[in-house]
Amino acid sequence: MGIPQLGRRLGLRFFCTFAAMNWLILIIAGLCETGFAFCLGKTKLTVGTEYWLWILGFAVLYVLSAVLLAKATQTIPIGIAYPVWTGIGAVGAVLLGIFVFHEPATFWRVFFLSTLILSIVGLKAVT
Repeated sequence: MGIPQLGRRLGLRFFCTFAAMNWLILIIAGLCETGFAFCLGKTKLTVGTEYWLWILGFAVLYVLSAVLLAKATQTIPIGIAYPVWTGIGAVGAVLLGIFVFHEPATFWRVFFLSTLILSIVGLKAVT
């Protein structure tokens, strides 16, 4: 019995399908993109060995993010997966900038961040 059949038997149609798993993988890939943006931001504040450790973190998260994106596109069309991946990364990077790196949270910045989130949700809704 495969995972989809087991999921139907347990009444968990959506959460036990490979497509749903790939959406979770896509979300994790987007969070890895946010993580590598964070590492990149930290490199501005460090020198020496600490700088190279942040660069290593950046490289690992960058590769992991790309590998997870490739895995997710096995069932999610690239025209949907890529914008969602970049959107999660962009939203995460802006939020990290505001909350961790103390960048300004101006009205227009929050406004366009909101439109980006709505666009990602809308793109998912119409697929």
